[in-house]
Amino acid sequence: MSDRLEIINATTHNLKNVSLSIPKNTLTVVTGVSGSGKSSLAFDTIYALGQQKYLESLSTYARMIIS
Repeated sequence: MSDRLEIINATTHNLKNVSLSIPKNTLTVVTGVSGSGKSSLAFDTIYALGQQKYLESLSTYARMIIS
């Protein structure tokens, strides 16, 4: 298991082919001007990835119940 969260070529809303590597188990701050894609990165990309990985960790039965 990697100690970093890797995002490669994210293209959500204002993000255009953004790639980055964020260390796990640390506090990471995302800053930028209004409209630069901070929320798109945090909610539409990182949160969605975490949700996907969580669902993958569940048993098939648990995934069926949630869906």
